[in-house]
Parts: sequence; C-alpha cells; structure tokens
Amino acid sequence: MIKPKPLQKGSNIAILAPSAGLSCVFPHIYQMGIKNLTEMGFNILEYPTTKMNANDVFENPKARAEDINHAFADDNVHGIISLIGGEDAARILKYLDPEIIQANPKLFMGYSDFSAVSVFLNQLGLVTFNGPSVMAGFAQLHNLSDEYRAYVKAFLYGELVDAILPTFSHFYDGYPDWSDASTAGQLNPIQKNVGPRFFGGNLADTDKVSGLLFGGCIEVLEMLKGTQFWPAADFWQGKVLFLETSQEKPSLDYVKYWLRNYGVMGVFEQLSGLLVGRARDYNADEKAQLDEVIMSVVREEFECHSLPIVTNLDFGHTDPQVILPLGCDLQIDVKAKQIKLLGSAFNS
Repeated sequence: MIKPKPLQKGSNIAILAPSAGLSCVFPHIYQMGIKNLTEMGFNILEYPTTKMNANDVFENPKARAEDINHAFADDNVHGIISLIGGEDAARILKYLDPEIIQANPKLFMGYSDFSAVSVFLNQLGLVTFNGPSVMAGFAQLHNLSDEYRAYVKAFLYGELVDAILPTFSHFYDGYPDWSDASTAGQLNPIQKNVGPRFFGGNLADTDKVSGLLFGGCIEVLEMLKGTQFWPAADFWQGKVLFLETSQEKPSLDYVKYWLRNYGVMGVFEQLSGLLVGRARDYNADEKAQLDEVIMSVVREEFECHSLPIVTNLDFGHTDPQVILPLGCDLQIDVKAKQIKLLGSAFNS
C-alpha cells in the first residue's frame, strides 16, 4: 500500500467538498472547523467547491472530482480533509484521475458519504483515512476531551506507531440544530461509553488475527455494490472489514439485509475480522439487538463461527471517533480485548 507522509506544524490542508456543499448553509459551523484546524497548527487552503452553494455542488460532480485531482497534483498540498458527508459522492468517481492520485499520495480523510471516494482510492493502492470532517468532527473538537484532542493531533503528526485503538469514556450522538448559530461547535448531551464488545469466535490457533483495514459507512457502500467501483470477489481475503451506520438510523432489518448480501458474496468467510462502529441514535436495547442481528447473520446464516467480531467501537457518526487508515495492518487481540494498528499509517 502507498502511504502518505504525516502532517506537521505548518502543513497545508486542502478543504474541498466531495459530497454535500453545506459551508454556505451553515457558515458558523464551517468557520468553527477551520478555526480548530488552524489552532492545531495547519494552514488551510479552501478549494472552489468548499465555498460553492449547496445546489451548485450537487449539480457539478465533475467540479468536485476536479478539486480532488488538483489537490493531489499540487505539491503545496500536504493533506486533504472533506468538508462534510452527504449522499451522492459516488457520482464523482468516474471523473477522478487515478494516475495523478497514485503518483501523489497524501492524507485524504473524511467519513460518511466520503466512504465512496475513500474505498475507491484505497483500491487504487492508497492508504486513505476514515475520520473527522471539517464540519462534523473538527468543528466540535474544542468541546471534546483533552485526551481526544491529543490523540487526533498525535495521529495526524504520525506519532502513533503500533498504537492500541483508544476507547473514550464518554460519547455524543450528534449536534444541536445547526440553524441556531449560538450552538456552533456544541454537541448533544454527553453519554457514558460502555466500551467495545468482543466476540471471539472459535479461534483454533491464536487469540490474535490481523489484516488490512477496509470499510466505511454501510449505507454508502450499498451505493457501490454492482458498480465498477465495487471490490473484486477475491479482494476481501484477509481483510479486516469495518462498518458503521449513519445519522439516518437504518432499521435493524435493513442492516440484516445488507449484511446478508455480504454473506451471499462470500465476504465473511474471507475476512480476518469484522469491526462495527457505535450506532448513532440507537438506545442500549437497540444496540444489543444490533449485535444479535450481526451474530445471527454471520454466525448462524453463513456459519462463520471463527470470525472475530468487535462492536460498539468509537468510529463513525458519533463523537469522539478514532481515525481508521484503510490499507494499514490492524490486529485484533480477542483475549486481551485490544485492537492495535501495526506499524504506522504514514511513510515517514
């Protein structure tokens, strides 16, 4: 896999809109995200789609792709962070330039609908990053814990090597109404985190498994199935697949159907592990039912009894979220109940 260089103080970060254009709708949220990134020591380069109105962004998928192509081609850009998610990033994929992107690896990060672009570039051989976006993640950073802020900075600066994925003591499901400028950067009420749940399966030889990370928002990945941008049948061999649900709060039945589709494709029997993010807006009972659905599909319907599964992890549509580098080696230690990123996500 092709790894980017880590960021450092003074690095230039391109902000662009691969999906929805909401900076003009909620400028106070956008500016808060820029402010927090600047205070981390970065210089911000605003690409054209970042400041376009929402309708123009939607109607110009090629312009969104061109921003990405130009940002990768520009040696003055050291990292790229998505403005926010949305619902139609799959429309831009045919306009991306693989040769330019592969020749100029750099940090490329976002989540939610950004998954469509992230998994495509990952299949080109690049390490890409599932993590905070400007308006959803960085705009709220100053209201998250000191521990989390230190983690994000250390990750982006390439200081984490053979690092265990942290678990944070509390979490937040989304944000107050963005139309109220007085709540800019705030989060919904704090909740206690019960932590990840490990389901080890029947591992005959070892309590540890490892594989290259791949995944994203489960609803967005559904938009790619059946297209030229979906992985080949043998792509999944040895991968650690991560999935998470969006703020749309899909029903348990829909999650079951989507997982069943992976099973029909023969994905589960090829994986080294399956990680599931903390489900946004699910209550405790619904999260327990979600675990039951996952076990029912993977273990009972498709008889993948030995596949290690970890649920309720700190990534996806809740805060704080860990950064997951697609294409990097991840180790799941079922006995110790730990997940470790092996080596570094960056080429230092």
